Amino acid sequence: MTDKNKRIASEIYQYVGGQTNVNKVVHCMTRVRMEIKDYNKVDLEGLKNIEGVMGVVEDDTLQVVVGPGTVNKVAKEMVDMVGVELGEDFPNATTVSGKEAVNQKAAEMKAEVKKKNQKPWSKALKSIANIFVPLIPAFVGSGIIGGFASIIKNMLTAGSISGDAWVNIASVASIIQSGIFAYLVIYVGINSAREFGASPSLGGVIGGITTLTGMNPDLPLPNIFTGDNLSPGQGGIIGVIFAVFLLSFIEKKLHDIVPESIDIIVTPTISLMVMGLITIFLIMPIAGVISNSLVGALNWVLNIGGAFAGFVLGASFLPMVMFGLHQILTPVHLEMIEQTGSTLLLPILAMAGAGQVGAALALWVKCRKNTQLTELIKGALPVGILGIGEPLIYGVTLPLGRPFITACIGGGVGGAVIGLIGNIGATSIGPSGVALIPLIANGHWFGYVLGLLAAYAGGFVATYFFGTTKEMQIGA
Repeated sequence: MTDKNKRIASEIYQYVGGQTNVNKVVHCMTRVRMEIKDYNKVDLEGLKNIEGVMGVVEDDTLQVVVGPGTVNKVAKEMVDMVGVELGEDFPNATTVSGKEAVNQKAAEMKAEVKKKNQKPWSKALKSIANIFVPLIPAFVGSGIIGGFASIIKNMLTAGSISGDAWVNIASVASIIQSGIFAYLVIYVGINSAREFGASPSLGGVIGGITTLTGMNPDLPLPNIFTGDNLSPGQGGIIGVIFAVFLLSFIEKKLHDIVPESIDIIVTPTISLMVMGLITIFLIMPIAGVISNSLVGALNWVLNIGGAFAGFVLGASFLPMVMFGLHQILTPVHLEMIEQTGSTLLLPILAMAGAGQVGAALALWVKCRKNTQLTELIKGALPVGILGIGEPLIYGVTLPLGRPFITACIGGGVGGAVIGLIGNIGATSIGPSGVALIPLIANGHWFGYVLGLLAAYAGGFVATYFFGTTKEMQIGA
């Protein structure tokens, strides 16, 4: 760990009220996420002014944006200082006076009330994020490997390359890619169980049940609503999440009523039997209809809406990221990939990040006398080009106001181009920007690149002419 990471970790603790004011620390791709005991002790302005911090987001957790690559190192430094692992509760070993204990208890109660009074959609978004964020590195790595496998296969088919060595390389890459996508329902089941308070192993089994691996193909199980045969994977990850959500209630209730001496035998057996039947005969058919309808409706909108739909989606995605609403789209992307082989939604939404890149370049050119701003842009622009937009959002465009709006316009321009061309999909999720090019399905990468260039140009032009003020240009 570098001195820079230690400094950022120490200063974060300084401005959140010390280690004793934190319950636990986790992180995602760009943010250190902390559960805070008493928000009255948090100095938000101090946090924002830490060198290396790009922004602060207040939610049910306090989120400090430090950027990809740095975030895991800073979070590791923070837990090492306390002597725990990531995600573990901090020890409360500090002796406090009676008055401090009362104040601390009051702060805890206030935080608990705030948590209970959260809007349902906010809790749902947090749960979705907690289920899928740990899987993002796997999506990114295996997706890119799978993209290269597709390129090799296309070149083999076209006769550009030949030989058993290339065939074997493509096969190995495809096997690696399948390590996540072939068993995604199991991973989702495990993470869902962790989120909802069920046993992770039982959650994984529920996910595995949806594959219908033990079913006799000559005697398939029926869909009790239609009379058709059940299909492996029917209902997808949406069904798995809901099934594990119900599992958590059953398992917790059984833990309460089953004697401890036989709990280890009775509880998992009854939980799996009850939820197995419910999952196979109720959840899979119903979730299957929901998934098919959702994917079908989105594809219809994208195909019929064309450039207009692309503009609206591309322009509105940055505000969704700002409020954390983009997390709800992850299972939608995965369902589209599962059913059609690619998601037509992701390339359009990726234009939002490209619009930010164009806006940042315009700021760099027009505000070159503002050395503080240009230094921020230099740090955030490379990862923005690769599709990780939060450093640009929280460090550059959003604090300035106008450039955030003009970046959205750039995203809309790129989205309109993608929508106009049509049928540009991605075979995996995770990266966007330039990093998404290898994952574009069916060789339509040229159309995606045209969209990127249009978004860069749209964001640049809109910001250069309408997105700056004299104060931004001189750094006043």
